[in-house]
Amino acid sequence: MQANDLRKGTAILYNGEIYIVEDFRHHTPGNKRAFVQASLRQVKTGKIIQNKFASDDSVEPAPLVPKTVQFLYKDAEGFHFMDLEDYHTFAVDEGTVGNYKNYLKENLELKIRFHDEKPIILEFPASILLKVVESAPGVRGDSATNTLKPATLETGYEISVPLFIKEGDLVKIDTRTGEYIGRG
Repeated sequence: MQANDLRKGTAILYNGEIYIVEDFRHHTPGNKRAFVQASLRQVKTGKIIQNKFASDDSVEPAPLVPKTVQFLYKDAEGFHFMDLEDYHTFAVDEGTVGNYKNYLKENLELKIRFHDEKPIILEFPASILLKVVESAPGVRGDSATNTLKPATLETGYEISVPLFIKEGDLVKIDTRTGEYIGRG
């Protein structure tokens, strides 16, 4: 693949190590050649480096194996999942889970990509439905457009929702930004 194809969450081999693209920016400066500035997180150490690739540089994708798993629970060891093929359970540390911890609920099925039997990347859908467990009622007459109130979801995550959302409602959350995008 070319450096132009890099996206957030892509796993690549760089200097013999696996790195995850945390952020990238495509630059086209005036009359000079285009390049891609990327923030890369090394899987082994968690260290983030900055690297500049020419837009036509070749980048080797990391050989990752996707597996369908089910989230079970969280404890002091980490987030526990069950492989749905052979039913063995394993823990994933909070650094690998990242902000997706806000959307993990029991029995949720998703894909995790592995390298040498080590979980590397969680693959979440772009949006997820979660139940509102706590939210103040909207005040009558308080109907200005875009008025938001805080709400706590079943995972403990707090977001801002429109006034008409009440406890027990299902809301759709964008897993990339963590924001409310609609009713479920």
